[in-house]
Amino acid sequence: MEKVEQGKSLIKEVIDQKISSYQWMVILLCFTIALFDGFDTQAIAFTAPALLEHFNLQPGALAPILTAGIVGMTVGAMLLGLLGDKLGRRKTLLFCTAIFSTATLFTAFVSNIEQIFILRVIAGLGMGGATPVLLALAAEYSPQRFKGIVTTGVLLALPAGAMFGGLLAAKILPLVGWQGIYMIGGALPLVLLIILYFALPESLEYMAQKNSASNITAIQRILNKISSKTVSFTQTDLITANPADQNKAKLSILFQNGLARTTAGVWGTYFFNWIAWFMLLSWLPTILKQAGLAPEHAPYASVTVNAAFIVFAIPLAYWLPKLNTAKILTFMLFTGLAVVIGLGLLIETQQWGYIFALIALAGFGIGGQQLALNYLVVAAYPTQVRATATGWAIGMGRMGAIIGSAIGGIVLTSYGVTGYFYALGVPLIIALCCVFLIKYQMPLQKGQTDFAEISH
Repeated sequence: MEKVEQGKSLIKEVIDQKISSYQWMVILLCFTIALFDGFDTQAIAFTAPALLEHFNLQPGALAPILTAGIVGMTVGAMLLGLLGDKLGRRKTLLFCTAIFSTATLFTAFVSNIEQIFILRVIAGLGMGGATPVLLALAAEYSPQRFKGIVTTGVLLALPAGAMFGGLLAAKILPLVGWQGIYMIGGALPLVLLIILYFALPESLEYMAQKNSASNITAIQRILNKISSKTVSFTQTDLITANPADQNKAKLSILFQNGLARTTAGVWGTYFFNWIAWFMLLSWLPTILKQAGLAPEHAPYASVTVNAAFIVFAIPLAYWLPKLNTAKILTFMLFTGLAVVIGLGLLIETQQWGYIFALIALAGFGIGGQQLALNYLVVAAYPTQVRATATGWAIGMGRMGAIIGSAIGGIVLTSYGVTGYFYALGVPLIIALCCVFLIKYQMPLQKGQTDFAEISH
């Protein structure tokens, strides 16, 4: 067989060939982890009505445990995500999957709400740590031309898992109780963990940075599984630039060179949009049950909004790189405002067909921004500060998610279900105002030689 001898770009050259069955296996494993991650993330939302009844609680009492998972995810993404660069992608994913699956399984055996709070924080650590690492690993095993599609597909496994959990909850909650949801959400990823241990490979780029003899052997074995040609190389062929040696952008640069207004706009858009999204996502089944929907039908709300998010995300992923992101965000936010006003007007009528149609539209008008905001950062910042800008913007979003989940119970208790939906309009309006602060650059069109700055 013909030998491949590539030098420093050897790994990239082999990965960028026609995608192999081995690469598909890695991507599928990452997708499956994300699927269970999404299931366990939303488990607390679609079991919330049953928990209120079981522990004889007022809706506001759920706020701490709804917030606990998001706090854990935020810390997990910041701390455990770093392990992917230090210990490797494989070990980190095994560790994170073990954490969130075990904590979810133990939730089925709690005797009080305080134990649920602790376990949700622990589960959140694992879920938050797994997401950035599995996305990185899936991207690293994808050819350059497919990275965007693969990353979007794996990311959509999170709402797909939540949708599957909602369907399952609607069917089996009356039969096995809320405990059964956590048994399934914990036991299945533990079975997956065994498969991951034997099948999930380490990141090739990570092993190349270490450049030890054992890593060289592992890299050659994996590349020969991917490539149709025999891969042969020496240890010096894999010497690559270490990202840690590159100059890191400081936070202060996001407020220099005319970027201060843009940074304020991006942070504000992330922060307030995520407040609205998590106020809706975390409390929706509970709100609908309180509005008169049968408890066994309440989980379908989570199914509807997550399914709609997936449906809208597919064309969005295609069109967003080509269009004016700020205008799309503006349209989404106006749609979201129309949705919450419509829900506020209809919720007392119990016209569930129309209500669920608006809930589906919320997947675009309130949730769709999750995809658009990522493109907004790409368009708003120069390349050298883009990673820093993305990290801090997502951090602002997670803070908004914590607040949105935490204040939901207070708003529901104070203003009722009608007032709750109207209250969702407040962060959406503020997010809309923040979009107008952003200056960003349209992508180069065919024949252009420079970026045209657009002030929106």
